[in-house]
Amino acid sequence: MSAGETAAPVRVLIADDQKIVREGLVSLLSLLPGIDVVGAATDGDDAVRQALALRPDVVLMDLNMPRCNGVEATEQLRDRQPGTRVVVLTTYADDDWVFAALQAGARGFLTKDAGAEEIHRAIATVASGDAQLDPSVQRRLLDALASGQRLAVAGQPAPPRPATAGSAVPDTSPGELTPREAEVLRHIAAGLSNTEIAAALFVTEATVKTHINHIFTKTSLRDRAQLVRYAYQHGLVRPG
Repeated sequence: MSAGETAAPVRVLIADDQKIVREGLVSLLSLLPGIDVVGAATDGDDAVRQALALRPDVVLMDLNMPRCNGVEATEQLRDRQPGTRVVVLTTYADDDWVFAALQAGARGFLTKDAGAEEIHRAIATVASGDAQLDPSVQRRLLDALASGQRLAVAGQPAPPRPATAGSAVPDTSPGELTPREAEVLRHIAAGLSNTEIAAALFVTEATVKTHINHIFTKTSLRDRAQLVRYAYQHGLVRPG
């Protein structure tokens, strides 16, 4: 990008079955800098259909929608259009929904009491390739992961777990991580963003990303939710 050019806006599709919420989000996001609202879907089927046609960067996805819920829609987008990332925005923050949505491929998870700044930050973070979870959601998720609880969306089978004790947990032990990588992993498990980790360790954000890439390579994991589980399973952090 040459001097004087600005980054292209993040193209966002909103999916929510409640008209007042959907229209409110369209109005809110349209006022945020760097955001281009390209569509508004009424359920999961509509979200997938519009996403395939409009190719947004991010879908802001509700979960409990008729015909096709947000988990199913997220999973379809992961398989059919992986370049489009999903940020869940929902009132359903119980562990079953959280875990199912993350397993389906969601890169962000916010509750509907999130403010404009939080939503804006989550969209930008996920569009850049990172992940972001609401702190309260992450705490509940960590408790479930630490206890080894098997989660399922009500009325549906539990999605396959990405890494479970005794089956798909990578053989890599924390001892194969450098002390700095282990420290970065502990901060990830505590819910810190890359920017916050950089500030805590007095390093650049680029350095943090390098450490995280090394951690992913050594553990054979693919996202931050799996890193959190790994940290708890290997005793790098403790619940509470």
